[in-house]
Amino acid sequence: MAEFQLTMPKMGESVIEATILTWNKKPGDSILENDIILEVATDKVDSEVPSPISGVLKEILFKENDIVAVDQVIAIIETDQPISSKPAKEVKNVVIEELENRLEEKQNEEIIVNESEDAALYLLNPKITPSIPQQNPKNSERFYSPLVLNIAKTENISMAELDTIIGSGAEGRVNKDDVLKYLEIRNTQPKTIVNKASSFNQQLPVKIPSDPKESNSIGDEIIEMDRMRKLISRNMLESKRISAHVSSFVEVNMTNVVKWREKHKDSFKKREGFNLTYMPIFTDAIAKAIKDFPMINISVDGEKIIKKKNINIGIATALPSGNLIVPIVKNADRMNLIGLATTINQLSDKARNNQLTASDIEGGTYTISNIGTFGNILGTPIIPQPQVAIMAVGAITKKPVVIETEHGDLIAIQHMMYLSHTYDHRVVDGALGGMFVKRVAEYLENFDIHQDI
Repeated sequence: MAEFQLTMPKMGESVIEATILTWNKKPGDSILENDIILEVATDKVDSEVPSPISGVLKEILFKENDIVAVDQVIAIIETDQPISSKPAKEVKNVVIEELENRLEEKQNEEIIVNESEDAALYLLNPKITPSIPQQNPKNSERFYSPLVLNIAKTENISMAELDTIIGSGAEGRVNKDDVLKYLEIRNTQPKTIVNKASSFNQQLPVKIPSDPKESNSIGDEIIEMDRMRKLISRNMLESKRISAHVSSFVEVNMTNVVKWREKHKDSFKKREGFNLTYMPIFTDAIAKAIKDFPMINISVDGEKIIKKKNINIGIATALPSGNLIVPIVKNADRMNLIGLATTINQLSDKARNNQLTASDIEGGTYTISNIGTFGNILGTPIIPQPQVAIMAVGAITKKPVVIETEHGDLIAIQHMMYLSHTYDHRVVDGALGGMFVKRVAEYLENFDIHQDI
């Protein structure tokens, strides 16, 4: 029988590692093609890993809760089927050869290798064994890779100083980029480092002071954060550290939109089987405004601005657990209202049923958060990295409004709503940020009430 190496799949262009949640099979179990072997989690989404081949699970190489780099072998499957991949021994030799080449590059100190290769490099060359002077590993509860410790040793960073650096990796892990950015600020003459892997962390990773010690009273309930809440907490703090958040606000008259939806919602529900919400209308208006102001549809990589070709709009969605996830409507500018409504409904259903895949939540270039769902009229959302802007739409409320007519000003009851546009002031100036949200309001106010859906 041949041996097939099952590797950790790649679950998104920015995902370099995943945590093993559950093994659904154990050594000795028979496996059919597409059987779910294990469940894994990244900082973006939980996923099931199917078997690409039938056979018998011979060996599991990692335990539950282990963090594993993508493309790393996680299990061996014995199979009678022909396989195109190389036998385990040959693949291992190729990997070692590649790591040895990278080890030689590493001596140059201008080439920074991928964090997922640290342990392998350490095993290949015991000379890089890290030992920080006067450090006591028992005093630190954090895990540091051999590469991080080696950099700390070279730069004379004590363990106490290393513990002050906030990590941007999985579960707050400190990686090489965090240490190198810290050194850029600490050193009197910052040195230029060529980073092979781009990172959206552009500032000094300074540890945020912990909250004051809470004195619990009798009867207080202590609730441990779940894994997703910890990830959200880390990502929100990281975004506030990276981006210079500024907000602009516009009040928009939604009367035409409200009347149009009231006219079509019942027939739409009967025909399509799901509710006609305001979200496809918001998405359509934002996609049109992005085409008018394409410099909103960007991201930042160091001192470079990346102008995005595609308009992929994220829809912030609340889960039954109370947590938040942002599925992406890809190429939103190429869809009509029925296409947007159908896509958004499908993504929302998948989110509520925990069926989103990595491709459903990656590649976003702009995000909408509908805080009006919770009765809020105004809010200042946090930008999802590496995007540079996000819009919150508030609740639609009836108000007396002054209306300009050819016969003079009149006061009428209108359906009004606030738009909150939060943007990264590093790359989006107030003029652009303000004009963009105003343009979205104009598209909504000039909505064609005669169009069908």
